[in-house]
Amino acid sequence: MSKTRGDAFSPHYYIEAVSADRARRVFTLRGWAAAETFVHVELFDDKGRRLPAKAERCRRYDVERVYDGLAPLDFGFFVEMPLPEGRRVTLRLCPEVGEDVAISLPLSGAGLKAWRCGRLLKKGLILLKEKGAAAVWTRFLEKVRNHLHKPVSYSRFLSSHLPDEEELSKQRKREFDSPPLFSVVVPLYRTDREFLSAMVESVRSQTYRHWELILSDGSPHPSPLGGWLSDIRDSDERIRVISPGKEPLGISDNTNRAISLAKGDYVAFLDHDDVLCPHALYACAEAILSARGDGRGEADVIYSDEDKMDLKGKTFREPAFKPDFDPDLLYSVNYICHLLVVRRSFLMETGLLRGAYDGAQDYDLILRLSERAGRIIHIPQILYHWRCHQESTSQNPEAKSEAFEAGRRALNAHYERCRIPAQAVMGEFPGLYRTVYHWPHSPLVSILIPNKDQVPVLKRCLMSILEKTEYPSYEILIIENNSTQEETFRFYREMSAADERVHVVTYREAFNYSAINNYGAARASGDYLLLLNNDTEVIDPSWLTELMGYGQRPDVGIVGARLYYPDNRIQHAGVVLGYGGVAGHCFVQQPRESTGYCHRIICAQDYSAVTAACMLVRRSVYEEVGGFFEGLAVAFNDVDFCLKVREKGYLVVYDPHAQLIHYESLSRGLEDTPEKQARFAREIALIRSRWPKAFDTPDPYYNPNLSLETQDFSIKRNDTRKRKK
Repeated sequence: MSKTRGDAFSPHYYIEAVSADRARRVFTLRGWAAAETFVHVELFDDKGRRLPAKAERCRRYDVERVYDGLAPLDFGFFVEMPLPEGRRVTLRLCPEVGEDVAISLPLSGAGLKAWRCGRLLKKGLILLKEKGAAAVWTRFLEKVRNHLHKPVSYSRFLSSHLPDEEELSKQRKREFDSPPLFSVVVPLYRTDREFLSAMVESVRSQTYRHWELILSDGSPHPSPLGGWLSDIRDSDERIRVISPGKEPLGISDNTNRAISLAKGDYVAFLDHDDVLCPHALYACAEAILSARGDGRGEADVIYSDEDKMDLKGKTFREPAFKPDFDPDLLYSVNYICHLLVVRRSFLMETGLLRGAYDGAQDYDLILRLSERAGRIIHIPQILYHWRCHQESTSQNPEAKSEAFEAGRRALNAHYERCRIPAQAVMGEFPGLYRTVYHWPHSPLVSILIPNKDQVPVLKRCLMSILEKTEYPSYEILIIENNSTQEETFRFYREMSAADERVHVVTYREAFNYSAINNYGAARASGDYLLLLNNDTEVIDPSWLTELMGYGQRPDVGIVGARLYYPDNRIQHAGVVLGYGGVAGHCFVQQPRESTGYCHRIICAQDYSAVTAACMLVRRSVYEEVGGFFEGLAVAFNDVDFCLKVREKGYLVVYDPHAQLIHYESLSRGLEDTPEKQARFAREIALIRSRWPKAFDTPDPYYNPNLSLETQDFSIKRNDTRKRKK
């Protein structure tokens, strides 16, 4: 920017999105404006009257990089307001120093399309004049590619996945056989009246009518809510109100007071400033009745997906699309959170909320419920909107740091009850936890490394293990497979002589990864087997200690590590069924410092599979499932093995704190010949035929609302149209 500070000039600006939703009667506008001074955003109707629209402002680091001579201001703006009358609105950008800019925007659908086309045409003509026709064509192709790969916006997703009025009307008319009664319990404490009104209305607007709402006012006496709660109670016979006592109550005691009056079959927990989606209880009732009919036992606990909303309850963002019940993810973060519904008789057996864990009372409850629950059901739908404001942990985690300490204590109490020798410590971000295991013994681990020649690659792998591994009890079995170079056998002799933990066994048949590892496992001495590629490198001394921490838990069958490419990008952070039509690694090519969707790169959790490039398995489990299936010689044998282990009831854990570099494909090369590609296609068909149910249903550790086209947990693209029942 050529002008110096203090010069007057019109602001630079760009209108990124504008829409006029006549069905919802909402007008939205998003863009940025940059000037030497702050730029005010004002809107006027087509008669010149100023509209009562307040622009939300935000930092735009991309704009700051372009206009680096300007002070960092809130260049970005977003406006959402009731749709004005008339045909056009005028946007005025008013810098504190300089000239105003007025932009006329149409309000009709056809007018907006014409406006957008005109804007693109103008930009194209400028590019044609400055760069030529080739540049215009290149830019056009880039736009097409970007559009095809552009992530689905959550607002678009939500509008197409929430039930429309027709569907809501059908839900209201449906008659259920033996409908469960829900007791919605809400602890109040100096609740903002606007928030409280919205919360109550969200319950009264439920399409499922078999509910009661119990509001317990724990505010100090006299309550600021006063007689207003009486008016709410009198508005609906299903609403009950508990008045405040002489002393204010903590959240646990206040919630328990509400539960004590509950008559429902199920208790639904709702915070005083949040709202339910109109079909929330309907979806829960469907899940309960479906569970009763499938013969697999009553639903003890139900939870759903959720998102966050702004103070006004108009803008929704940060959806939490959750997996089905995942104990290790629960030990990393309270991912279940909202909406939580519990069978009342089961809740009374387990015990109510405990005041010692106030701030994390829900986490403590969920952990205790998980210890006894026969069936925990996840509904993969957004049923709950969590309101963001500075006092809530949804918006400002630091505002309730004591809550996270209470959560750590709750998790440690869980480990003590379950007699697991583990300690929960704070994770990398508020609300995340890391588990450190303290097992009394260090069983022998046999590290199995298939190899054919590639001495420099193997040497780097072996030396990193021997020099960096702090775990005290391991042996290394190099499984020699048809090497031809004398250098290779000389290196074997040298390593075996130099360290008694290194052994070489010879597998003479053609390369078959499954058969090679089965051969090595039969000759290993350890109680645990660690399958490891020769093109890996240990970078963290605690890697094997970490894996064995999870591996010694009796409910765990397999543990996998976080692997990086040599350029420090993610190579493996768990495996999801369905990626690429079969299975694939999560978060591939994400930067090492990335934490991923909902921090899942850095959270220990369960997955359907992990890669055998670094896979720990208990020998007894390996033998119980018959080892690797040798019909899968190269590809997907690790996925098949994990599915066999899961079929026996064991968990497959991804441990992000066990970290290695994986120089992938150095050993066996790429799938770059017709023969290899034909074999790859056969193995895809084979594994799908072996596990038709696993590949025909959503991966339980993923979410059906997330995309199988990308591996970054972005929103699913191919179903953003209105759902049809």
